[in-house]
Amino acid sequence: MLLFAGIALLVLLASQASSYLINENIPLGNSVAVLDPSLYFTHIRNLGGVFGMAQGKGWLFAVFSFALLTGLVVYLWRSSSLQRYEYICFGFVAGGGFSNVLDRLVYGSVVDFIDIRGIPFWHYIFNTADVFIHVGLWPLLIFSLIAARHNNQ
Repeated sequence: MLLFAGIALLVLLASQASSYLINENIPLGNSVAVLDPSLYFTHIRNLGGVFGMAQGKGWLFAVFSFALLTGLVVYLWRSSSLQRYEYICFGFVAGGGFSNVLDRLVYGSVVDFIDIRGIPFWHYIFNTADVFIHVGLWPLLIFSLIAARHNNQ
């Protein structure tokens, strides 16, 4: 559980630091080329959910996310049979999730800024919290599928 909490805290701090730096240094709606022409930091605010869905309903996503993340923490606290990788992965997911909730509380929206250009049909802008959530979810999914397959053999 300590491993989970440590990773979640580090992810939360890193994500909040990036939101703060973007908020303080790039005016809303402006872009800065990081690796021209592919990577820009474009400061936008997401008032909705994933992929900008349900704009104006950010409070709903904050409440739902907080409840879900609280449930995750309770589950991890009570569980005694989890693997080390599960604590690590859930730490990334929880830290990123709590960071997005905190963005909504502090800024009234999620601060998104990572803008990858040149990919067909991709026009989404996201933040470091979203990256950390994926860093936790994908390995968790892959390892869970491998474990399930191993148990079925």
